[in-house]
Amino acid sequence: MAEKRPFLLRIEPEVLEALQHWARDDLRSLNGQIEFILRRVLRESGRLGGGAAGTPATPAREPRRR
Repeated sequence: MAEKRPFLLRIEPEVLEALQHWARDDLRSLNGQIEFILRRVLRESGRLGGGAAGTPATPAREPRRR
C-alpha cells in the first residue's frame, strides 16, 4: 500500500457533523469516510484510475449495512 501522508483540513462544524454521522452509518472512521468520498468523486470525474469523465474506472464500494 502506498504511504499515507497527514493533511490538515479546515471544515465547517455542520459539514464535519454530517460527515461523522455518515461515517458512523457506514461503519467507517471519519478519515476512511472522507477518503472514500474523495476517491469516488475523483473516479467519477475521470481524475483517478483512468476512467473517462462521468464513468467510474471501477465501481464504488457500497456502504456496509448493520
